[in-house]
Amino acid sequence: MNGKVSSQDLAELVNCDHKFDLLVIGLQEVPRCNIAQLFQELLDENYSLLGESVMQSLQLFVFGPKNYDFLRNEEIRVDKYATGGLGGLIGRKKGAVAIRFSIKGIRLVFIACHLSAHARNVEERNSQLRHISQSLFSKNQNPFAGPADVTIWLGDLNYRIQGETIPVRNLIKKDLKSLTGKDQLLQEAERGQIFEGYCEGTLDFKPTYKYNIGSSNYDTSHKERVPSWTDRILFKIDKSEDTDTTLHSYESLDHIRSSDHKPVRALLSINLNKNQNHLH
Repeated sequence: MNGKVSSQDLAELVNCDHKFDLLVIGLQEVPRCNIAQLFQELLDENYSLLGESVMQSLQLFVFGPKNYDFLRNEEIRVDKYATGGLGGLIGRKKGAVAIRFSIKGIRLVFIACHLSAHARNVEERNSQLRHISQSLFSKNQNPFAGPADVTIWLGDLNYRIQGETIPVRNLIKKDLKSLTGKDQLLQEAERGQIFEGYCEGTLDFKPTYKYNIGSSNYDTSHKERVPSWTDRILFKIDKSEDTDTTLHSYESLDHIRSSDHKPVRALLSINLNKNQNHLH
C-alpha cells in the first residue's frame, strides 16, 4: 500500500463479479488506520470479518458470509513470524502473518508475507521462506489437527527478474512469456529450494513492480529498477487425489495506481471429494 489509503483502490480490490465463500486479503506497507473496517464498509452487508492476523504494516484478513456463525474465534488460529524491517509511518515490516481454520470440512492455511528486497538477496528470501514455513503454528500445535488440505501464500515475495532494465522492458512489450525463464522465484522452485509441491497460475500479466506512483509507467527515477513479478499467489493442495481445484483467474489490477506495486488477485475453487464440499 506504500503507506497510503485510497478508498477507490480498496473498492476496486474487493470488486468481484463472482460470488465467493471466502475473500482473503493480504496487505503490505499498511498505514496506521483500521483497514478491516474500510473493507467491511465496501463489502456487501451479508459479509463480515471472520479472522485477521496483523503484525504492524503486514496484515491479513478473511471475510465470509455472516451465516458462517459456526466459525467462531476459538476455531481460528493466527500466528506471525518477523524477519526484520520497521513499522513506521510507511511500514516496511518484513515476515509473515497467517490464519488457520477449517470450513466445510476443508482445513485451510493462509499466509501473507513480505520478504527481503533487492535482486541480489535470493538466498535470503529462500531462507526466510524456510524459516516461516517451519515456524508458523509450530508452538502448541494440536497433534490431532492434521495437515492443511490447502495452503495459500500471498504477498510481496520480492523475487525479481534477472536482467538489465532496458532489455526486460522491451521484452514486456514484445515477448512477455520469455521473461518467466528469468524469474527468480520460478528458478528457485525449479531448483527445489522453495515452494515444493505448490502451484501458481500463468504469469501472463505484466510484472507488478516498480511503477511510478499514480501511473502505470515503470520506474523512471535514476535507479530505473528492473520490472519484476514481486507480488504472487501460490497454493498447495495436500492429497490432491481427494481434491479438485480450479484456478479460474490470476491477474494483476493495472488500474490501481496508489502504490509502486500492482496488486494481484486470484479466484480459486476447491472441491473436497471425500465429503462433496465446495469452496469458492
